[in-house]
Amino acid sequence: METWAESALVRLRNVSGRSGGARRLVVQLLGRQDCCLSAQEIHDRVHAGGARVGIASVYRALDGLDELGLVQRVDLGDGISRFERADPGGDHHHHLVCDDCGKVEPFEDPALEAAIVSVAGGRGYDVAAHDVVLRGACGDCRPAP
Repeated sequence: METWAESALVRLRNVSGRSGGARRLVVQLLGRQDCCLSAQEIHDRVHAGGARVGIASVYRALDGLDELGLVQRVDLGDGISRFERADPGGDHHHHLVCDDCGKVEPFEDPALEAAIVSVAGGRGYDVAAHDVVLRGACGDCRPAP
């Protein structure tokens, strides 16, 4: 079974004729992540792995992946775009964000998904996509009771 990263690299190569360098490094990193990262975080992690890739190359790689629908942009309300791989089957998760330390954690909740479909359907909407971001204080930052 082909991984998201392998599939993304093949698609990049088929569309642009290129899938090496920064593109390959960004795809491989995103393929290993459970949640969204900013372009700067991606750059820092790729650089920490020993690769010499400029931040502009990371942005170009992300733009190309976004145009092909291989990543989705995530807006957590702080003005910084984050990116995570887009599941071809439509599976997705939502995000918990700590307002104190900035930690971002993914979560899934089937009851929430059912409620979203119910609310939208009850108002005559056919929901194509949705984002849920819950903000607050994580367990490490929350004041002790």
